[in-house]
Amino acid sequence: MLSADAYSLFEEHGVLNPEIGARFRSEILSIGGARPAMQSFTSFRGRAPSIDALLRHNGLVENV
Repeated sequence: MLSADAYSLFEEHGVLNPEIGARFRSEILSIGGARPAMQSFTSFRGRAPSIDALLRHNGLVENV
């Protein structure tokens, strides 16, 4: 769920958006396992995770 929701931010702003990429690098990749995954996710995404992207990516809800 976290990966689908994180990727949805790239979908919203452009997959090759350099600002989103830099934020992903600084909040997820460079931190690694130094803090809990949920904390890294919320720092990157700016909110709690949502299941919506996972459902959409798996074809369980319509692409809205």
